[in-house]
Amino acid sequence: MRKNPMRLLLGGVIVSFGLSSLLAQAQQQVSNAQVGAMVESLRLAAPQTNSPNDGLYSAWQVKPETLKAWSKYCLKRELTPTQFENSPATARQVISCITRRELTQQFRTLSNNEIAAVGSVACWWMTGSYTGCNSGFTAAYVQKVVKLYQQQRSQSVVSPSP
Repeated sequence: MRKNPMRLLLGGVIVSFGLSSLLAQAQQQVSNAQVGAMVESLRLAAPQTNSPNDGLYSAWQVKPETLKAWSKYCLKRELTPTQFENSPATARQVISCITRRELTQQFRTLSNNEIAAVGSVACWWMTGSYTGCNSGFTAAYVQKVVKLYQQQRSQSVVSPSP
């Protein structure tokens, strides 16, 4: 019995489309609302040193060497600490870009567990590692970010954007 090559080809195409849509769902990007909530939560949770010359920049309290790498990744050019500090819109753009990258990675790693991903990104934000923020200052910081994130997300659901 001969197989119909056209039928096999059509079946293969259908299977390919089905698998690619499942793969796309599994690798779904985080939403703008999720990124916005995370960015705002990191800003609100940023430790305030009460020192004008603490070596940290913008409302997110970013180290100069970090902002250079992040701006190069997101803007394809390095920003100086002064440029970053003096432009809240640019700072938010860079922070949003990095947050999207990290949240997307953690969503994939943690099987789309939103709260676990937020906690992992908050830990990474503070320490450079996705894990290990189980006690002390870092645990309190992660819990604060997660709580703020949940508040931000509930506000974005209640009041849709214009």
